Amino acid sequence: MFYYVLKYVLLGPLLKLAFRPRIEGLEHVPESGAAIVAGNHLSFSDHFLMPAVLKRRITFLAKAEYFTGPGLKGRLTAFFFRSAGQIPVDRSGKEAGQAAIREGLGVLGKDELLGIYPEGTRSHDGRLYKGKVGVAVMALRAGVPVIPCAMIGTFEAQPPGKLIPNLHPVVIRFGKPLDFSRYAGMENEKAILRAITDEIMYAILKLSDQEYVDEYAAVVKAQQAAAAEKRKFPRIPRH
Repeated sequence: MFYYVLKYVLLGPLLKLAFRPRIEGLEHVPESGAAIVAGNHLSFSDHFLMPAVLKRRITFLAKAEYFTGPGLKGRLTAFFFRSAGQIPVDRSGKEAGQAAIREGLGVLGKDELLGIYPEGTRSHDGRLYKGKVGVAVMALRAGVPVIPCAMIGTFEAQPPGKLIPNLHPVVIRFGKPLDFSRYAGMENEKAILRAITDEIMYAILKLSDQEYVDEYAAVVKAQQAAAAEKRKFPRIPRH
């Protein structure tokens, strides 16, 4: 119930007023039945802008850290995400990917829309990064179409680390559904999963016109953080 209060009364109208998003290709999102909406992820606000413009309810897989923060702020954030229909997924450990797939299949099994960011994390520099294959596994196991989606302008509206968004024009663009039924029963074939995921990412790329990086965003972030740490605390050569 609170999901619809947020969407139609509290948050949705405010987001539409502040960002005035232009919506393109909404007719590609099916009016009923299970489907995956796979998008790029540029901003914290992506979680709320896409649900605000869709006619149907959509459930996202969200990182567990949003639900486990300390203090009053952490409890309020957790309440907000749960109320908005987000499902916490632990991204650490060997079973993290399988847990996310199980949760996603549970949503699709109820003939609902599942929202997922194949990059696995927000882009820290506005570029589009390599997708993880979990989206392909879910599409094949559930036998559902994948609707590519591009969030455009949300990085400028609310870049990483910025709490209060800028007033910046936003475009939300949906592409034609991608049908992978020709690969039915092949969800254990790594090459097939990689090919499907790359096709999804290419569809997102065509919609968003971002620069593409053929590496995982989390790996690039970690490398940059390590390099920054090394510059901050350079090793003293031994004589």
